[in-house]
This record gives sequence, structure tokens and C-alpha cells, in this order.
Amino acid sequence: MTGAASARTARSRWWAGDRGSVTAEAVLLTPVLVLLLVFIAVVVHRGVDARLRLDDVAHQAARAASQQRTTTAATAAARDTATSALARAGIVCHDVSTSATTTASPGGTVVVVVRCTVDLGQALLLGVASRTMQATATEVIDTYRSPAHPREPR
Repeated sequence: MTGAASARTARSRWWAGDRGSVTAEAVLLTPVLVLLLVFIAVVVHRGVDARLRLDDVAHQAARAASQQRTTTAATAAARDTATSALARAGIVCHDVSTSATTTASPGGTVVVVVRCTVDLGQALLLGVASRTMQATATEVIDTYRSPAHPREPR
């Protein structure tokens, strides 16, 4: 055997020794990657779930406000309904603010905006501990209801 032939043989033995190393690396890294994807999916699911529940809370608050006859009562009903609906929905919210805009006249509309900072739980590893979300809902005031009593403040 010549020197060149023995060098080729040594190289081929060296490359043959690395066979299967990519498979071993893939086997070791796959569980870590799957765990990371599952963790990201859980965080995304929590955000989407909180968003859907917050939209529902805003709708409930707007509906409650639309049934009131005065602007003051509508604002109070929206705030109270949003607070109780958030508690029932299981959303951990901080800094909840509710605003209601209405004319309180038949055929008018009520616009309720609910804003809160939602705690996303174990998302600290991704740097997303909480997120401020806002939901807006609009309801039409029944056209055929009686107007506010003249002695009630608007």
C-alpha cells in the first residue's frame, strides 16, 4: 500500500467512526425542541383564551349598561358587571378599568371599553409575565323602552 492509499484508508475509518452522530444528536435534541414548542403553545393558548374571555366580559358589561336609563347608572352597571364577569371567567386581571359611553336615550348606543393587565402565569421563562389587553363592545339601546324619569339625573 502506498502512502496516499493508507491516508485514504485512515480518513475513511475516521469518517466511518462518525456514522450515526447526527441521529444521536437529533435523538437528544428532539425532546428539548418538543418541550419548547409545547411551552410556547401553552402561552399562546393562555393569551387567546384571555382575549376571548375579555371580549365576552365587555359584551356582558355593554348589555348590562344598555338596560339602564341614565348615563350614571349605565356606567355603574358596566363597571359592576365587568368586575363580576372577570371573577367568574377566571381571568387574573390587575388594573381593571371600565369606561362606558352612552346617550342613554332609546335608539342610541352604549360603548363599553374594558382594559386590564392579564397575568399569563408561567410565561416568565419567555419574558411574557403579563400583558395589557383591551376589549370594546357596543350595544344598541332598545328603541321601544320608556325614557328616563324626569326626576332621574341623566
